[in-house]
Amino acid sequence: MQVDNELLSRLEKLSFLKVSDDKREEIVNQLSEIVSFVDNLSELNTDNVDDKFSMNDEATLLREDTPYCNTDINESILKNAPLSDDGFFIVPKIIE
Repeated sequence: MQVDNELLSRLEKLSFLKVSDDKREEIVNQLSEIVSFVDNLSELNTDNVDDKFSMNDEATLLREDTPYCNTDINESILKNAPLSDDGFFIVPKIIE
């Protein structure tokens, strides 16, 4: 894939970003390097590599899944709300 100003313009439109004219050339060059690197990766032969290949055989460490709620954060957020009750925002009904 060739990265050029036309592709950069499409990416700007899709991402809702604006690239200044003085940075366009630099960004095109950087994107071209990234795309060529990814193209190199696609040339690797991974036919005989196990899908579950890992560099070490140790299991992933897990933590206990315990619920936690810091009520100070809730209260500090809700104090800025125009209306709140019982830990919830009160908003106008929008479904008729």
